[in-house]
Amino acid sequence: MNRWFDIRNKKLIAVLATVLLSACSAIDDDLSDCGVDYELQYELQLVTNMELELETQLTTQVETSVAAALREHLKDIFSDFAHDIDLSFYDVDEKLGRLSHEQHVMNDNEKSYTLYLPMREYRHLALANLQQNSWVTLTGEEHSNTMMLQQVLNEPVQSHQTGIFAARTNMDVLENQSQTFHVNLYMVNCAAVLLLESRGHDAKDVSVVSTGFATGYNVDENTYTFSDNPPLVHADRVDVDEPSVLCYCTVTFPSFETPNPSFASSSGEEVYWQFRVYVKNGDNIVETVMNIKEPLKAGELRIIKGYIDSDGVVRTEDPKVGVSVTLDWGDGGDHQIDL
Repeated sequence: MNRWFDIRNKKLIAVLATVLLSACSAIDDDLSDCGVDYELQYELQLVTNMELELETQLTTQVETSVAAALREHLKDIFSDFAHDIDLSFYDVDEKLGRLSHEQHVMNDNEKSYTLYLPMREYRHLALANLQQNSWVTLTGEEHSNTMMLQQVLNEPVQSHQTGIFAARTNMDVLENQSQTFHVNLYMVNCAAVLLLESRGHDAKDVSVVSTGFATGYNVDENTYTFSDNPPLVHADRVDVDEPSVLCYCTVTFPSFETPNPSFASSSGEEVYWQFRVYVKNGDNIVETVMNIKEPLKAGELRIIKGYIDSDGVVRTEDPKVGVSVTLDWGDGGDHQIDL
């Protein structure tokens, strides 16, 4: 009886093996029954000017203490450490949309995963550090050409809470072959800092926003989308030990790489993005618009320095920054600025 059972089992296994081999050898668009284990190696590539910007822009004794505070404030932004990773695999011809989706806690700057997928050619998109970022949402993920990271457009917009990394690659998963795919992820957001000598002005009488940045990121194309009316981004105040300076920071998607048409002026000044500073001066609110004449790119930190004069106007000696002032700004009509 046992011998008959063993023979029967062996015949059944042989039949199943033949059926599976035939199915995986057939020329058919549906290869869902055929697959292999393969290894994917992910590594974050942090390409940034942060340390260079801190070392070259913040050189005085007071400024070096500010640099330490900024390193702490930006430790989750300019970091090659990923908390989480989101993996999507698509049909390269976009006929079938997303074929597989996985999420993992990475907790490292590089990690390997062994995954099983049916053999075919895939378009693979990967994103890191989304789960702890409340102000960026992922949309359109059912197809690779519609997957987008979008800024949450409350008013004012809030700064990103993490450095976001992305990658895209084609993968040809072959039958009966051991394969390893290496995927590098690169940073897609950036940061801007405004450092002001307060010259007697209290922080509660100062409010700062920035504007001119992308509101969306097309993951598959590695391109950014912009609003015709760029939203204002709230600048977080950075706690520093020096009472004579005020420090503000925004973390956003990049600016235009060409002058932003929203900031065109009669002076012909080429403006890429702006800081706008509001200072309560007696019964008036003074608005200083700081027009930055160079782009802010992914992975970059840009520090703008200036001081607040006795009239509440922000002054700067930076030749790449133009300034326009409204001494009696009021509430501006369109946006509420908290002072």
